[in-house]
Amino acid sequence: MTIGVTIGQAAAFAGVTVKAIRHYHKHGLIDEPRRDSSGYRRYGSAGLLRLVQIRTLAAAGVPLAEIRAILDADPDRFAATLADVEQRLNERIDDLTARRDMLRRLATGDRALLPDRVLAKLDQVAADLGFTPEDVTMAREGLVLVRALVPEGFDDYVSRVERSLDDPRYVSLVKRMWRAAEWEPDDPRVDELAAAMADYFLARPTLLPVPAALRTRSDAATRYGLLADHGQEQKPAWTRLRTLFEARMRAAGTDVAQQTPAG
Repeated sequence: MTIGVTIGQAAAFAGVTVKAIRHYHKHGLIDEPRRDSSGYRRYGSAGLLRLVQIRTLAAAGVPLAEIRAILDADPDRFAATLADVEQRLNERIDDLTARRDMLRRLATGDRALLPDRVLAKLDQVAADLGFTPEDVTMAREGLVLVRALVPEGFDDYVSRVERSLDDPRYVSLVKRMWRAAEWEPDDPRVDELAAAMADYFLARPTLLPVPAALRTRSDAATRYGLLADHGQEQKPAWTRLRTLFEARMRAAGTDVAQQTPAG
């Protein structure tokens, strides 16, 4: 009487594939049974049990490289190892949950790239200043760039802007700047606004809305340029406003990018 089952039958009974069983053999998770008189390898009850155990551990997330040690361990070691695997699975679940939540937030655009408190403040300011949805998107993208280009200075930058928003004169300048986006570059109001902005920040240099951490970077001018260029392709008047503002600041002895006296 032939005892045991073929590899195909064993795979069906254990709920795995023949390829998987051969993979288990290759990695030493289960010994290959001897061939019978007909040349077939036959798996008995112990082999089937081992296959079920391997399949169950693998399905639970245990790496194949660890399964043999677990199955061959004494009861105490077996329990301790499973507890360790469970902890790692929990950590992985937490990580996957965080990634899932991030994907859900990304469905609303780039809001996931900024802290909630900053988003809340931006929404409040946008409502107070009458921003359009496009204005809000552009302002949010600007904040994302600040965080990416000067991460160590992001909190300082946000704090500067928040302090400035307590000053009605600054709020008035911001409103004029956003209206200027629709002006023609040669509109005389651009010159007037640049002068007003320069006067304001020369008198209040600590409120200059440029990350102070730029001063510690050798490529400060490059990073500042990337920040300052944001949105200017669509707003030509802003390009001229920036040029006039920076020129007035330099003429008064202040390099905006470095926030230091101009050399």
